[in-house]
Amino acid sequence: MKLRHFLSLVDLSPGELKALLERAIALKQLRQQGETYMPCTGKTLAMIFEKSSTRTRVSFETGMAQLGGHALFLSPRDTQLGRGESIEDTARVISRMVDMVMIRTFSHDTLKHFAAASRVPVINGLSDDHHPCQLLADLMTATEHWGGLEGRKVAYIGDGANNMAHSWMEAARIFNFSLRIGSPAKYSPSAEMLATGGEYVTVLHDPFAAAEGADLIVTDVWTSMGQEQEAEQRRTILQDFQVNHALMAAAAPGALFMHCLPAHRGEEVSADVIDGPLSVVWEEAENRLHAQKALMEFLFGIGPVAALQGAL
Repeated sequence: MKLRHFLSLVDLSPGELKALLERAIALKQLRQQGETYMPCTGKTLAMIFEKSSTRTRVSFETGMAQLGGHALFLSPRDTQLGRGESIEDTARVISRMVDMVMIRTFSHDTLKHFAAASRVPVINGLSDDHHPCQLLADLMTATEHWGGLEGRKVAYIGDGANNMAHSWMEAARIFNFSLRIGSPAKYSPSAEMLATGGEYVTVLHDPFAAAEGADLIVTDVWTSMGQEQEAEQRRTILQDFQVNHALMAAAAPGALFMHCLPAHRGEEVSADVIDGPLSVVWEEAENRLHAQKALMEFLFGIGPVAALQGAL
């Protein structure tokens, strides 16, 4: 199997992504049945964190352990990256010692430069432009509930220029569903990012118009890491874009709610929604573990999805 990276959803074919989601569900079932599956014995995953995390670290570290391998946590304070070593030099060294690298960072260019110099697969654990691992978990959750999102309507409410919105736009084209971005004009997606979703994506500046008839409502925090100095301004501009009971009432009957977490109750989402019966955020969070296990298995070139590479 040739060297593959996962920096955004488009790094895998639609067939590979769909097979990966089914594999993630199968791995979840194996875990629930108490079966041991350790195909990665002796393998090491290096996890480089320039941004802190709960779900990303726990899911990757636990997932690698469940697959029989070992995960190594690295922060800029622990490596020469924090002292000015080039990204490429760090990639050349680390990729000679480990079998896979996951990076959670700010600039997406950091991932591109690291992957270009790496001898092993590189996974985007989050960048300012994309959050593809979260989308795998979201799409897996939708597959468990509905068999997938094809033909359905999804509304993303809030900051339409953030990494989650960008990855949802890619997903809309790949998985053939309608995505409406409900955001203030100031936080609309760029033309470049909007093009990744093509005709599958519509931008609206009225959150209720975006939510109308949607099968799934998605949001994210209004202020991401690195934007803290804008927090007050963002709260003011986005205050009418909260996902609350009234907005959920505009969606289709039985519509579900997703949030990548962490959540700020009373800002982007009301407590009665995130803690209510329509919320699937806890399933979504757990599915980070199972989806990433399927992804790592695939990038290592093992398992049923990897065996079908070229045919998907």
